[in-house]
Amino acid sequence: MAIGLIIIGDEILSGKRTDKHFPKVVELLNARGLQLSWAEYVGDDRARITDVLKRSFAGDDIVFSCGGIGATPDDHTRQCAAAALGVPLVLHPEAKAKIQERITDMAREAGKEPDFSKPEMMHRLKMGEFPEGAEIIPNPFNKIPGFSVRHGKGAHYFVPGFPEMAWPMIAWALDTHYAHLFQSVPTLEKAVLVYEIAESTLTPLMEAIEAEFPLVKVFSLPSVGNANTRRHIELGVKGDPVQVNAAFDRMLGGLDQFKADYEKI
Repeated sequence: MAIGLIIIGDEILSGKRTDKHFPKVVELLNARGLQLSWAEYVGDDRARITDVLKRSFAGDDIVFSCGGIGATPDDHTRQCAAAALGVPLVLHPEAKAKIQERITDMAREAGKEPDFSKPEMMHRLKMGEFPEGAEIIPNPFNKIPGFSVRHGKGAHYFVPGFPEMAWPMIAWALDTHYAHLFQSVPTLEKAVLVYEIAESTLTPLMEAIEAEFPLVKVFSLPSVGNANTRRHIELGVKGDPVQVNAAFDRMLGGLDQFKADYEKI
């Protein structure tokens, strides 16, 4: 299964906040032997969010969506998910119980008893309105749950934009539903730094290696260099361990034919 990430919020696109979700999700996946296949950023625009979700719901990917599941005017993700699925928003009974539990905790911390009849209390319950058929994702930070939707062979997991909530919720979803995928595809990566040679010169070698070893990807990361290092390319192979070893030997042989200056890393 491919794994995708959707990050929602004007504050990311405007630069008011720096996105921290992408590197953390990559870290969470890599620790479990999984890899992110794609990521997409979208602002707080209902039409665009709905469009993105319609496309991702149409596939079988595992998708994590961060942001926009609150109940303020700039939170649209819950409504857009329902629209993309063509189902109504409904108050999830478990979400309702968790939200009321949170309200009770906060009231008692202030030395009061909660009054669930107050308009602001009723408004808070909107955070538990999810697309019909959704399941909750537990939130260990403040009990306000996220939600998940299964579709075909895939699923979407919707979590808040706050990292302290989102990251443990994503980890929970991975550990609860996808432990059988952990470390299931052994991979290996080997690379060298190649100095003072044009990437275009190495392209035929890279193409030949991928053609010869179909379970291997070749990667090339050029650098213009700086005061501490010369211009170079990080050239490597990754994928099936058996083929990676053979492909790496093939790559070194090709570099030797170019009389390239390189070092293993």
